[in-house]
Amino acid sequence: MTLYLIPTTLAPNTAQQVLAPQILEVVKQTNYYFVENIRTARRCISELKLGKVIDELVFFELDKDTTSDKVRSYFKQIPADATIGVMSEAGCPGVADPGAVAVQIAHELGIKVCPLVGPSSILLGLMASGFSGQSFIFHGYLPIDKIERQKSLKNLEKSAQKLQTQIFMETPFRNNQFLEDILQTCQGNIKLCIASNVSAADEFIQTKTISEWKKQKPDLHKKPTMFLMSA
Repeated sequence: MTLYLIPTTLAPNTAQQVLAPQILEVVKQTNYYFVENIRTARRCISELKLGKVIDELVFFELDKDTTSDKVRSYFKQIPADATIGVMSEAGCPGVADPGAVAVQIAHELGIKVCPLVGPSSILLGLMASGFSGQSFIFHGYLPIDKIERQKSLKNLEKSAQKLQTQIFMETPFRNNQFLEDILQTCQGNIKLCIASNVSAADEFIQTKTISEWKKQKPDLHKKPTMFLMSA
């Protein structure tokens, strides 16, 4: 038994550009999947046009609320000679993704774990930011409460001044207000990279100071975006 970590696309209709041939070969031979969202996973595999009969595949939902015991029960339902895929909603499974639970249990059970190379908005944003790739931290979502969010941004700003790249995100429909909070809270000389719709045809990645962003704010509404901060 082997557990493959199968990356998915970050943007629609980009599979041919961003997914390596090895990923397609693994999907061809895999019939069991741990997925964050079954509907999304079925659509993703269908779009690869590999001749897989989707209704013959077995999907186990693994989201943020799935317990370790539940995942262990999933493993018991899979034949010993099977290959298993772990798929995220978008990008690399196991990175800021609940699929990590399946990986942990696979190691406990002595199952081989094989990560496959694919797109990650976190790493692609970091690569394109011009910020330090030697020291960085991903914080995920910041608090929704305005006061707590301002405190978090101030803490990130302090770490950024030590040349440690700070990476964080927001739910796409709240991006514009989130950007406004960043611009109102952080010092003008702090650098902010906005990496939006990464790998899509309308990809937008730019690094400017807070003062410069205040003069020309992009529209990020409903666009998946990574924010990166540095001094």
